[in-house]
Amino acid sequence: MPEVHAKLSASGAKKWINCPGSVVLESQIEERESDYAIEGTTAHALGEAKIRLATKEYTRAKYHKAIQDLQVDADMEDYTDAYRDFVIEQLNSMRRETKDAVLLLEQKLDFSAWAPEGFGTGDCIIIGNNRLQIIDLKYGKGVTVQAAENPQLRLYALGALAAYDFLYDIQEVVMTIFQPRKDNIDTELLSAEELYQWGESILPIAQKAYNETEEFCASTHCDSGFCRARPICRTYAEKKLEMAKFDFVKPSTLSPEEISEILEEAESLSKWATLVKDYALYEAVHNGMEFPGYKLVEGHSNRKFQIDDTLIASQLIAKGYNEDDIYPRKLKPISDLEKYMGKKEFQKLLGEFVIKPPGKPVLVPITDKRPALHSVEAAMKDFENVWNN
Repeated sequence: MPEVHAKLSASGAKKWINCPGSVVLESQIEERESDYAIEGTTAHALGEAKIRLATKEYTRAKYHKAIQDLQVDADMEDYTDAYRDFVIEQLNSMRRETKDAVLLLEQKLDFSAWAPEGFGTGDCIIIGNNRLQIIDLKYGKGVTVQAAENPQLRLYALGALAAYDFLYDIQEVVMTIFQPRKDNIDTELLSAEELYQWGESILPIAQKAYNETEEFCASTHCDSGFCRARPICRTYAEKKLEMAKFDFVKPSTLSPEEISEILEEAESLSKWATLVKDYALYEAVHNGMEFPGYKLVEGHSNRKFQIDDTLIASQLIAKGYNEDDIYPRKLKPISDLEKYMGKKEFQKLLGEFVIKPPGKPVLVPITDKRPALHSVEAAMKDFENVWNN
């Protein structure tokens, strides 16, 4: 992963293409690496090492050296195994068509012809038989990422075309999102010509963003693109505060269409409020910023022992207290037991005792992949479960 980020990055393209002003506004917010980003970086490094080992680019010793400092759990091992297997499957498929197909991992790509000074790093590139394939590993599990019209994938593909089209005469571009924790493999197919045309279409927007225009637009891209400027963006705030028109209306008098509008924004409003609070707290603590009507104080805390719990327990047991009364035992959750035992052993010993009761009804957007309750699709799924058991 490159340590220096492009002003117009591929990963931020959803933001700056839809809102060119986001570039200048985000520059006012300190970029902080989250635990999720660190986890994703680790998964990418592990997946890359596994592919290099599988293709014999790495020896076993070099592989272990490459991953020795990574903090990896059993789930990440499984998910990166799936990523490796998918990449190798795609490579072998290409090599059945043309033996000289090439595989490039963590390749720096320059797409500055379409976004000034733009560059990024492609997770996996496979080239052969006049075809370019881009595979992008997404380790997150919060939002399902789609390949269709995905600007990050398209910019990576343009960067790869710029570097390799003259060598391989690329006619077709296959762009794939591999998101194992969401069981999501999604692909978009374009001709090289279509991709070049798309690149030309975004160039005027990219130039605006690069020149730090203050042209703002608030919509779904703000949240799906995780714009850092949301806590301070007036356009975004005004969009959210449109909901204020419903403040003094009883829910029973709202139309189904109005309720749908509120439902659509409710979760986003809650997240926005949290973003603003987190931003204000960070600025107050680290930069001394003051907000009218608020002050920084020490929060509430709970008492705790300053030595290990086992030492506390041993002292009490030595004085005659019952261990079960002071140190109750509790079975670990199913997911923790499965990690501890391994999936095969867990299934062998405990699988027959595991049930998954129906979840409580929840309202979700129509785009959610789960079948609607009491629908024909749901009934067919229930029948399949009975049949399989």
